[in-house]
Amino acid sequence: MEPTIQTTYLGHLRTEAEHVRSGNKIITDAPIDNKGKGEFFSPTDMLATSLASCIFTIMGINAEENGFNIDGATAKSWKIMADDPRRVAEVKVEFDFTNCNLEPKHKEILKSLVKVSPVPLSLHTDLIQNVSVKF
Repeated sequence: MEPTIQTTYLGHLRTEAEHVRSGNKIITDAPIDNKGKGEFFSPTDMLATSLASCIFTIMGINAEENGFNIDGATAKSWKIMADDPRRVAEVKVEFDFTNCNLEPKHKEILKSLVKVSPVPLSLHTDLIQNVSVKF
């Protein structure tokens, strides 16, 4: 079985992850507050990004299946770190659909999806997922 991602340590607290099927690459860098340069997404930034992107993907699938469009919607993400041990304690995501022309039933569908996609369901229950939706 072929791996999904091939990751190489580049040195200086930096990695390069290649999506094997497409060849697309992502570089990560340690954050400034953890001995890095902060020039790329950190691994913990990617966790926050994964949460928002996964929820958006499930919302997009459901929008297509139900005949409406969420193109142009945005999401802002924050990660809140904790110490001892150093970890992401909370991810805050604010989805904004104010640029989308949505009916009330579409809004209800979208609101129902914030906790049921693979990433939210895969994260440890100690991680606070603070997700809001604005219409």
